Amino acid sequence: MSDYIFMLESHLSTEQSRAVEDVQAAAAPANVNLFLTGGAMRDMLAGFRIRDLDFVVEGNALKVAKAVAEKTGARVVSIDENRKSTELALASGVTMQIAMSRQEKYARTGAKPQVTPATIQEDLRGRDFTCNAIALSLNRASRGLLLDPMNGLADIERRELRLTSPYGFYDDPSRLLRLIRFRIRLGFAVEERTQMQVANARESEVQKLIPARALGEELRHIAVEDNPGDNLRGLEEAGLLSLFSPALTGPKLNLQGIAKFEKIARIVPDEPRFRNARRGPFFYALTEKLSAKEEQALIKATELRKPEVDLWQKLPARAKKLESALRSARIRKASQVYFIAVKAEPDEILFLLYHSALKPVQERLRNYFQKYIPTLLEVTPEEWAAVDGKSGPKAKKAREDFITNRLDRRVRKPAPAPEPPPPPVMEAVNVRRGR
Repeated sequence: MSDYIFMLESHLSTEQSRAVEDVQAAAAPANVNLFLTGGAMRDMLAGFRIRDLDFVVEGNALKVAKAVAEKTGARVVSIDENRKSTELALASGVTMQIAMSRQEKYARTGAKPQVTPATIQEDLRGRDFTCNAIALSLNRASRGLLLDPMNGLADIERRELRLTSPYGFYDDPSRLLRLIRFRIRLGFAVEERTQMQVANARESEVQKLIPARALGEELRHIAVEDNPGDNLRGLEEAGLLSLFSPALTGPKLNLQGIAKFEKIARIVPDEPRFRNARRGPFFYALTEKLSAKEEQALIKATELRKPEVDLWQKLPARAKKLESALRSARIRKASQVYFIAVKAEPDEILFLLYHSALKPVQERLRNYFQKYIPTLLEVTPEEWAAVDGKSGPKAKKAREDFITNRLDRRVRKPAPAPEPPPPPVMEAVNVRRGR
């Protein structure tokens, strides 16, 4: 086994490993070369947890993505016909992108690129930063082979961000935004020459040519970061936040609300389902101080689509039913809270933790994450196996009964130890001395 394959397997979750197997199974009959690339490789080599899976196909990527969706039931999030890429979301919460290996040429700064099929080496050389220009072969003949034409591995080891091309910011000025996000997430320094290229690009005002859709895409990425507040501050310090909305550059930038949102996000499990659910609550906090007119201006400047806008504008109404259920005076047991919360939508839970002023709602949700889930994590595999031994409708009922008993059982206090008997009282005895 290749060292890099071993490293990959040790960084993937069970659901991500299954997703990689499904993509490989779909690529094999299509007779195409398959590679894992981009952020997945960067995070793995830098020692971070892999969030998203990025695949590149030398061939018909849309066909492979369609086969994966049909086999796994994955939801198609978006399709880019120009770049021949598809973004998929699995039921487990795992997200992935399957894209064609390509070259992109720009007629002018910020223009839509002219895309042509290319080899994986050409694809990697045309990427934004060297840390993202690394690929791992998943093909049977070369499985585990690392491809690093831009020496990105060395930059990762030096913890530096370096452009792959001196024209990188002129071709795609949205890379100015990504540079700030990667710097904050990875904790990397910006390489000296790249700093000069940033200064030259800013002097030429290429930032004014960032497409609206790229601005919206950047906000969606920031929403699921661990430190969205630092990202917003970084954009503000660089003078780029006004591109999204002039209203966000003053006191209406809700950094206090974003900081509260960050703390709440750390309460819930760091798993794909909850991380992807951060977008709605993040946008709610971001726009909380904006007027309706300013909010619409932000939506227009970033070309957010209606389903994306509904994620936060309809969130308060959606969360009301959950809030009513959690505030009910009829809830007296831990299991009742558990079964309400476990069936709830993650974004509604995050929103209530952020917004609800009802003390029972706050306490019950926090208990769910900080007490009830840890209690069930202590259940041994043998105990679950005994519960799951039944089949049919009885299996679900048996599991629910087991969870109810485990969460609601009262821990018996140990009986108090008996008090020790008092020491014996010694009676005075007259001792006669010998005569």
